[in-house]
Amino acid sequence: MTRPDAPPATPPEAALAAPLAAPLPADDALTDRGLAPDGRGRVLLLACGALAHEVLALTAANRWDHIDLACLPAILHNHPDRIAPAVAEAVARHRPRYDEIFVLYADCGTGGELSKICKDLGVSMLEGPHCYSFFEGNAAFAARAEDEFTAFYLTDFLVRQFDAFVWRPLGLDRHPALRNQYFGNYEKLVYQAQTDDPALDAKARDCAARLGLAYERRFTGYGDLGRSLEGWIGQPKENVV
Repeated sequence: MTRPDAPPATPPEAALAAPLAAPLPADDALTDRGLAPDGRGRVLLLACGALAHEVLALTAANRWDHIDLACLPAILHNHPDRIAPAVAEAVARHRPRYDEIFVLYADCGTGGELSKICKDLGVSMLEGPHCYSFFEGNAAFAARAEDEFTAFYLTDFLVRQFDAFVWRPLGLDRHPALRNQYFGNYEKLVYQAQTDDPALDAKARDCAARLGLAYERRFTGYGDLGRSLEGWIGQPKENVV
């Protein structure tokens, strides 16, 4: 759900579900290795691997041909203390090649360290505490916060990579009895859907069942991610919905 005063700048739900023209690396590669830039543009988006699908869909839909994308491994989110140093290293490494670099991370558990580093480096980053917030829209997410502190969130990418980010790292594949220790205080799983994909919906339902949680699907689209990119890069073409 997005704010009524800020309509989403992304295409409608059907378009969001359309396949990209160029194939992406496998999700496992985005999780463990990230994505190298291809050198096509003069503006670099330095993103979390978990955002690769969404960023490439937005750049294709808006015909931002001057944009290049590099992704750090998405699994860094399981080690948030590593995110800020990795971003700093990547900005320093790529800066000679690009006119501008924008960092597609929110705070993501860094305790303000990423914001400090981006400020020192003179690069912009996404607003918000994490991707669940900016996908829903930071204002809308904050308004729900007091009512949803027992909610566990998944995005499209995290539904697809549930075993890699949740089930195996928490040892639930080996010790299922740990489920109640980790999730006993949660009440529901909220799937923040970026696309309209029945297969992902079914997989998200299964994730909720495996965790013993109630299930809610909430279509968010790209939320503040799309709006932030447009603010940095420029307005979309007239023929883009």
